[in-house]
Amino acid sequence: MGAPVVWFEILGKDSEGLRNFYSKILGWEFQTAPNMDYSMISAPEGENAIGGGVGSMPEVDKLVTIYAQVKSIDDTLAEVEKNGGRTIVPRTVIPEMVTFAQFMDPQGNIVGIIEAM
Repeated sequence: MGAPVVWFEILGKDSEGLRNFYSKILGWEFQTAPNMDYSMISAPEGENAIGGGVGSMPEVDKLVTIYAQVKSIDDTLAEVEKNGGRTIVPRTVIPEMVTFAQFMDPQGNIVGIIEAM
């Protein structure tokens, strides 16, 4: 099996509006990250569900991204570049939370990767 999808993000200009919308229609409960306009949804225990986040990013109007878990971000980004994609967000460490990066595939889709701990 290849790299599993382990996280998703839904970003928009009005993160509070997005949280209210998804809370009402899907029953998602959010935990807001300190000092960030970003809230996380935990995956239910014992189910084949993944966690995710809802927030804002000043550079974009809207964006939905999936994140796959990989053994090495550096090796994966090297393969991305070698195969016609490009790095959008380089290896980024958020201490005690996650190490991630984002790339654009040859057709313009943005995909995230998370390094296995």
